[in-house]
Amino acid sequence: MSELRELYQEMILDHGREPRNFGRPEGANREAHGDNPLCGDQIDIYVRFEDGVVKDVGFEGRGCAISQASASMMTEILMGKTEGEFKALFDSFHDLVAGSDAAAGAVDEDALDKLMVLAGVRQFPMRVKCATLAWHTMNAALDEGGDHVTTE
Repeated sequence: MSELRELYQEMILDHGREPRNFGRPEGANREAHGDNPLCGDQIDIYVRFEDGVVKDVGFEGRGCAISQASASMMTEILMGKTEGEFKALFDSFHDLVAGSDAAAGAVDEDALDKLMVLAGVRQFPMRVKCATLAWHTMNAALDEGGDHVTTE
């Protein structure tokens, strides 16, 4: 179990130090800003959404390793997904990190398996907001918000 925990921590640190899809993708047509005032996390999500599919997604921001790793992992997983697939994955991910199994099996299990490294945040309720900030911000971007999302 400790080896598994070490692997998870290593993956979070890797994505936190070297986030994937960091930056604004060319042709982004949806965006939103999010912040977590308690932790100081800030994130901007940029999406190129065409024909009902996420064609490209990126983010910019700063924050703790958990928020940056979650954003990085989210962008990798969402390439090629529809808005409906994102919404289902969002619900399952939120249940995963908040400690509920209500939505288990409702989405692409491979995608959810990749996000299991963040399940440990459920032991630290303040960190759930760090892990879900990018997801809430992505949700606002897909809703064509340009909104400002906050965890408070």
